[in-house]
Amino acid sequence: MKIDTRQFDKLVKEMKNIPDEAVKQAGAFFKASTPKDTGNARRNTRTDPSRKQIRAEYSYASRLDSGWSKQAPAGMSEPTIAKLDDIIDDIVGRL
Repeated sequence: MKIDTRQFDKLVKEMKNIPDEAVKQAGAFFKASTPKDTGNARRNTRTDPSRKQIRAEYSYASRLDSGWSKQAPAGMSEPTIAKLDDIIDDIVGRL
């Protein structure tokens, strides 16, 4: 399920132009930022570098991404977008 938020749509747009390695790192960061109660949300968060996608495949993904959980008051997309700059800088720095 694709999260239907402006922040997540912005993240998806940003990810289309970045290397697969950055997508993997962003996906790992997004997943680590996902609140963990039962573990369902983290278990059902997938990263597909070939399609440049992070998929949150659970029904309450939109609520979590809007700050519904105290564990992730900023959601997951906005922090991941902010982290992308560091990820890209690190990759470029290693070239």
